[in-house]
Formats: sequence, structure tokens, C-alpha cells
Amino acid sequence: MSSLAVPQAEPRAGSAPGTVQDRRPPLRRRIALVPTVTLLLGALYCLLPVAWVVIAATKSGRELFSTFTFLPGTGFADNVRDLTAYRDGVYWQWMANSALYAGLGALLSTCVSAVSGYALATYRFCGRETIFNVLLAGVLMPPVILAVPQYLLLAKADLTDSYLSVLLPQILFPYGVYLARIYAAAAVPADVVEAGRMDGASEWRIFTRIALPMMIPGMVTVFLFQFVAIWNNFLLPYIMLSDDEKFPITLGLFTLLEQGANTPALYTLVITGAFLAVLPLVALFLVIQRFWSLDLLSGAVKS
Repeated sequence: MSSLAVPQAEPRAGSAPGTVQDRRPPLRRRIALVPTVTLLLGALYCLLPVAWVVIAATKSGRELFSTFTFLPGTGFADNVRDLTAYRDGVYWQWMANSALYAGLGALLSTCVSAVSGYALATYRFCGRETIFNVLLAGVLMPPVILAVPQYLLLAKADLTDSYLSVLLPQILFPYGVYLARIYAAAAVPADVVEAGRMDGASEWRIFTRIALPMMIPGMVTVFLFQFVAIWNNFLLPYIMLSDDEKFPITLGLFTLLEQGANTPALYTLVITGAFLAVLPLVALFLVIQRFWSLDLLSGAVKS
């Protein structure tokens, strides 16, 4: 009875028989690690200043300049108490102003973007592409160029140094209109709009009852972008406002930092105020991200 011959594995070219084969990862795997390493470095670059602010906010004035940079301190409660007592709580007035500017401004901007984007995506009219191209030019226009003309226009209307002087320029958000048009064109089927018209629904009813629910995930994104942009805006309030009780948190902390040049004890208040000013953005992002994910999972058109 003949026995079956078992073929022997031939040694790889370039390696001696009996030696352990090279176990290094292939070149393709090494290349695949490059994006991960790049993202980790970018995350470290972005999170390191935040970590410094969080830790520095826990230090007293003495600990801020005498202890290790990333060693937590024991003065956070005292810093918050001093910040609240500073000028009878003007810091919280700045926070309330920022919430008003960012919340109301982002809400109005989102409504304008939704209506404008839906109209540009759904209706066919003369000059539609021209209007859209002008809006795209507005996206490319740096805000610093528009700040001075906006100040001159509002000065003619006697609206400077008022809440409206900060709110009105933020309502039209060209990038939000652009996103709304792209999202409406993708999420609102033309057949659904035509079906609503055949059923006798008005154009406004079609938009509010049919198109707008389909556009909610995109509009949440527009709201988040505009809220963060208004909350972090510094130049426009700096030009428009002179009454410090109407300052947003960015401008208020800037004035507090300028005073800290002559009073070093105010540095701890600036750092603590900067840390507290980040918390609403983090909370908003977490809440909206959950809402956004649920909307995307629910789908626009149900079969």
C-alpha cells in the first residue's frame, strides 16, 4: 500500500531554511496607521489647551504661577465665588447675553436658511442660480470685511450699541443657506411635493408639514454651526457695542483680561470664566448630537 506524500513548504526567497520568518507588518498595514496617528496628533493639539484651562481653573492665584502646569489645584470653588462677586455678577450677565445672541440668532438664522434653501432647491424661477452664486460668494467673504459696512449701515439706522446690532447681522447665514439647499435637494423628493400639491395643500403647508420634517437633521447641523459661530464671535460685538452690560462672554473676558494686565489677581477669574464659557457648548453638542443621530436613523421617507 503506497503512502501519500505530504508536500513540504518551500522556504521563502531571501530567507534561510530553518530560520524564523519575518513577522514585521506589511507595508500596507503601516501606511494604514498614518491617518490614525495623524488624527491622534490633531486631537492632542486641540485638546491640550482645553486640558490646560480645565486644570488651571482649579488653581488659586498663588498656585497658578508656582505649581506644575498640569497639577490640579484647590481653588476652583473660590474662583467661581470671586467671579460671581466681581462687579455684582456681571460675568453671568455676559453669559446671558451670549445665550441670547447665540440662541435667538441661531434659531432665526436656521429658519431663514431652511426657507431659502428649500425655495432654491424646489422652485424654478429666473435668477435662481444668480442668487445662489451670490450666496456662495458670501460664504467665501471673510467676516472681518463685512463688519465695518454692517456698522455703518446700523449706525445710519441708529441701532448701534443695542442687542439688535449684534443679532441682525447674524440672521443671514450664507453657508447655512447653502447647506439647506443641498440637503433639501437630497432629502425632499419632488414626487412627495407634487403629491401634496395634487391633494390641494398650499405651498406653505407643504413646506411646514412635509418638507421641513425631512430637513430636520440638516437644520440641526445649521443651528449648531451658527450657534457656535455666534457664541465665539468677537469682532462684531467689539465694533457694535460700547455698554459692557450688553457684552457677550467673549468680549467680556477680553476686557477682564485687559484689566488683568494691571491686576494679576484677575487672571484666575479670566481662566475660570473661559472654562465655564466652554461648558454650554459641550452640553449643546452632546444634546444635539443625540437628537441628530435619532433623526438620521429614523429616515426622511418611511415606506
